[in-house]
Amino acid sequence: MNPKQSGRRKFLRDGAALAGLAVGAAGTGSAQVLVPETHKVSLDDLHAYGERSRYVKSVRIGSINNPDTRKPGDRRDVGLRTPLQDSVGMITPASLHFIVSHGYEPPDIDPRRHQLMIHGMVERPLIFTVEDLRRLPSVSRFHFVECHGNSSPGAALSGPERVSPAATVQDTHGVPLSLLLKEAGAQSGASWIVAEGADPSKHSKSIPLKKALDDVLVAYGQNGEAVRPEQGFPLRLLVPGWQGINNVKWLRRIKVVSEPYMAMMETSRYPYIRLDGKSRWFENELGPKSVITRPSGGQRLPAAGFYEVTGLAWSGGAAVRRVEISDDGGRTWKDAEIQGPVAAKAHTRFVFPWNWNGDEAVLESRCTDERGDVQPTMNELAKLEGAPDVDYFRTVTLILSDFNAIQPWKVNRDGSVQNALF
Repeated sequence: MNPKQSGRRKFLRDGAALAGLAVGAAGTGSAQVLVPETHKVSLDDLHAYGERSRYVKSVRIGSINNPDTRKPGDRRDVGLRTPLQDSVGMITPASLHFIVSHGYEPPDIDPRRHQLMIHGMVERPLIFTVEDLRRLPSVSRFHFVECHGNSSPGAALSGPERVSPAATVQDTHGVPLSLLLKEAGAQSGASWIVAEGADPSKHSKSIPLKKALDDVLVAYGQNGEAVRPEQGFPLRLLVPGWQGINNVKWLRRIKVVSEPYMAMMETSRYPYIRLDGKSRWFENELGPKSVITRPSGGQRLPAAGFYEVTGLAWSGGAAVRRVEISDDGGRTWKDAEIQGPVAAKAHTRFVFPWNWNGDEAVLESRCTDERGDVQPTMNELAKLEGAPDVDYFRTVTLILSDFNAIQPWKVNRDGSVQNALF
């Protein structure tokens, strides 16, 4: 037996270790202690982090009800996109991590008072403090988080917002949710959990228990530091490879149940209606996807000659196995080099040597994951979505679930680069 595994088993067995940390919760009424005192804080106060060179201008770009025009106390969604066109490597700095908050600015939560309750269909309802969780066995993993509407027609606005998708990667540190659920003891018939945040809108999401026991984390760290307020401080759920909406921020409560709750996100926001009129419920895993970040829309090549084409590839179900590059709009493909480390459900950096002859070119990337799933073309995705033809598919302005079509960038003779998806 692995000594580390043996040590963890002994930790959980001897003296009911978790029970010594967590406070027993007698009933759902105990949830009241989980509501922290909060007050709104300025987003400007949250964005200050160290200092870059004054010559570095890359910043997040507002994409959903631009925060620059939002008034204090306004309940509209907050959205800021990561400038992936300027990214290096596979890790996105915490200060540039994309933000989507459904309803309010981040709550100001004192971690000394914050608690996480696990209750519902369990043998031992438990309440953990943040300090309790920090004392438990933890893991650190690479995973991406992606909004389900990332790069889809309805989410892509005119101007620079179309340049870079919102997906990002994070080195996340936290406690496996399976550890907490096993200690609480799921009862027979339990098959789902409902996770709830401490934000004023009490965002919640139903997640299958099977996924929760697989690879979900209760995260308190990201990229070597505490999770930031806009990312869910002091605790957030990290659901690898699934739509971003499942990654509940400011996590305060997990209820184990026998069926999914049909709350707002399940009934009005995410029962995705296809173009053929059929509806999809609980479609969570994100498909294989890639995007060339350099050269990409809004950039300019100064002259013909050698360039290193580079970008990011990821998949919600497995690690990236292959990335191919085309410079003729998909007629021919060549293998790109995949740079390590390569992890499952995480961004992978790829590079490709390219000599531009000065003529018009259309650059594309195509990702294949370890399961053999291949990133689709617009034509293929149109068929999957039930569109009568690709021309109709191009004209609809819907936020499509898991929009992972191949992204083309047109390089013009003057070196300018533009989005050629539509």
